[in-house]
Amino acid sequence: MVTESHDIRTLAIDIGGSGLKMIILDGEGHPITERSREPTPKKGTPEKVLGVLAEQIAGQEAFDRVSVGFPGVVVDGVAHKAVNLDPGWDGFNVAKALEDLTGKPVRVANDADVQGLGVIDGQGVELVITLGTGIGTALYADGHSVANLELGHHPFSKDRTYEECLGNAAMKKVGKEKWNRRLEKAIVIWDRVFNYRMLYLGGGNARKVAFKLPSNVQKVPNIAGLLGGIALWRD
Repeated sequence: MVTESHDIRTLAIDIGGSGLKMIILDGEGHPITERSREPTPKKGTPEKVLGVLAEQIAGQEAFDRVSVGFPGVVVDGVAHKAVNLDPGWDGFNVAKALEDLTGKPVRVANDADVQGLGVIDGQGVELVITLGTGIGTALYADGHSVANLELGHHPFSKDRTYEECLGNAAMKKVGKEKWNRRLEKAIVIWDRVFNYRMLYLGGGNARKVAFKLPSNVQKVPNIAGLLGGIALWRD
């Protein structure tokens, strides 16, 4: 096992429904390279996504290990229920595929979980919602991940799920103003259901929030989905 050291470099990868991002972090989790981003292939099969990642990785500096945020449920490095990617990901061993590709040890977690690890402060109940192609969810109690939540697929309004109402496709269809009204309504519901101390809104569309947030809600930068990767190696 790789042990923690200021000299160890982690390649942090964020596999998204619309973009594939990566950056190299030092032993304390600080970025030491510029973020690389390439569009996710339209038919995001494992083979096509790994092909793009291979090209990106070839242009990176040296690294010792890999952390991956994946948009779906992840159990022991294996992907499940990746709704915004090709069905071929269901049951696909992401960790092994990237270990074979890089020759380095790999750890994989849900992308919202990784983003959360980059922003939470470990006190009380904290909820992370990522607003992007889909809706990602991570729930923490005193800094510990509670479960693999898929709140995005829970009913929200008129038999439509949160993802159907707040995902990127929905924003494009109804416009930013109506999307913001829906999000404001959703935040009220989440607060009542989870009784969180803090809600963090991340993902690429968090920057499009255009209303005053409650005092226990804050927007976080999208790069947190990469910076949280260092936490996957804190045993």
